[in-house]
Amino acid sequence: MNSVVNRPAGPGALAAAMSSWTDMNEHELRKQYSPSEWTHRMSREDVVKAHEASLTAGTERARRVAQTLLDVPYGEGEDEKLDVYMPNSCSPDLPLVVYFHGGYWQFLSKDQSGFMAVPLVQKGVVVVAVDYSIAPKGNMDLIVSQVRQSVVSIIQQYSHVSGLYICGHSAGAHLAAMVLSTDWPRYSITPQIKGAFLVSGIYDLLPILSTYVNEPMKMTEEVALRNSPSQLVGQLKWSSGDCDIVVAVAQHDSPQFRKQSEDYFKALKSLGLKVSFEDIPDTDHFNVIEKFVDADYHLTKVTALISQLFTQMLLTPLLHNNTLLIMFVYFCPSFF
Repeated sequence: MNSVVNRPAGPGALAAAMSSWTDMNEHELRKQYSPSEWTHRMSREDVVKAHEASLTAGTERARRVAQTLLDVPYGEGEDEKLDVYMPNSCSPDLPLVVYFHGGYWQFLSKDQSGFMAVPLVQKGVVVVAVDYSIAPKGNMDLIVSQVRQSVVSIIQQYSHVSGLYICGHSAGAHLAAMVLSTDWPRYSITPQIKGAFLVSGIYDLLPILSTYVNEPMKMTEEVALRNSPSQLVGQLKWSSGDCDIVVAVAQHDSPQFRKQSEDYFKALKSLGLKVSFEDIPDTDHFNVIEKFVDADYHLTKVTALISQLFTQMLLTPLLHNNTLLIMFVYFCPSFF
């Protein structure tokens, strides 16, 4: 069991190995926040192209194997639409996973975001892929408000689901964390988000203000602060205190990306929240999420093992040693 998840450098080791971003020059910051600089699989240009191609192909496959509702509006804006992927045999009380795509808030769309449905719909899980107004059309305040509104709309339209879960990768993990930190009374609704899986996210926006990432975003320090999940952990505890959160990072993410995940995990843990840290072996910033469509990926393989353990009533103690298993319990309760 312990071999399923390797921890090349767990919490504590990451911070010791990485200096503060404030001590870095512009060149160093640019490299730290350029995920393609850290992949060991192919060139910078090729890994980005391969990433988009992989997610697109996975989404096209999902649209073939699942029942779909495409371009469902969640607001009045042109980009405020979502895609719903449903199991072929659907009961009215299925679990639902909302996925927010990455791309540094300026690339990708829901057309590259349905890939997670390939393994999940087969286990009786509904997957919703959310679009938002990427930069330069959308700014950070708008994007955050859009993803929050998408969750409100999903709750209103699918109030019968047995459980709501959210997942995001990279910039999408940032957006998922912002959803967890929402002041819900302002929306006259309080969604019960049972679980969140944050993959290779960025939770402090200040380090990217002087990098190429901010050129189309045009964030000021004030905007970055109010949209940094690291500044909102108190609000998260108040809004989503009962949510089980997995903060995951790729083994070959950059040191600063890895430190961002560690720091956010530690901040949540210090408030007594239910949070786990996972270091995913043999992955980089891109294939850590791409592999979710692959039947041979360890996240997919553990489903059969979970089923056997659950029937023997042995699952609970083992979850404390392997919290990646928690994600599948959350995302796939109907599997059991």
